[in-house]
Amino acid sequence: MSTPKLFYFDIMGRAEMIRLVFAAAGKQLEDVRFPETEWPQYKEKAPFGLAPYMEIDGKLYAQSVALSTYFAKLFDLYGKTDKECLQIDQLLNVIQDFITISFKIYEEPDEEKKAEKLKTCKESDTARYMGYFEKLLKENGTGYYVGDRLTLADLAVFDVVTGWMKYFMGPIDGFPLVNAFVDKIGAGERIKAYMA
Repeated sequence: MSTPKLFYFDIMGRAEMIRLVFAAAGKQLEDVRFPETEWPQYKEKAPFGLAPYMEIDGKLYAQSVALSTYFAKLFDLYGKTDKECLQIDQLLNVIQDFITISFKIYEEPDEEKKAEKLKTCKESDTARYMGYFEKLLKENGTGYYVGDRLTLADLAVFDVVTGWMKYFMGPIDGFPLVNAFVDKIGAGERIKAYMA
């Protein structure tokens, strides 16, 4: 396989989970970041008119979760059993629900409504989703979300807390397992080097 190319804006956003998969696996990625002003020229090539998208062996593919999943499988960062894969997919879908809330806030034109939605997200939505993450971590009991090793599920939760969503979230001090987990993932040699 030639070095895959990732096309996205110069922000974390929806591309960050893909970048984290490559970082965790220690694999090469050509990370093409562009300013919003250049989006029209990239949009023409985007398979569904959206970013991120990737060039893999000369062909273009899109959808951040699909791309993250593909490379996680390729780099042995996915489930070892069908049940583990189900657990990972379940968590990825819950995270997408949370991210959707943030995009509704981001795209809200009315400043008053935006402030109201952000308040709800910082208070009740953050507590609800972090509660899910805390519970799943406790239930698994290994310090990871699925099985006893790093998978895409862990990178996805790490991305929620450290990436795009951090601007929309309230305090997460009441979730000690999630906080310790994020510190642990962030202290891993490859992730630490990438985040720096």
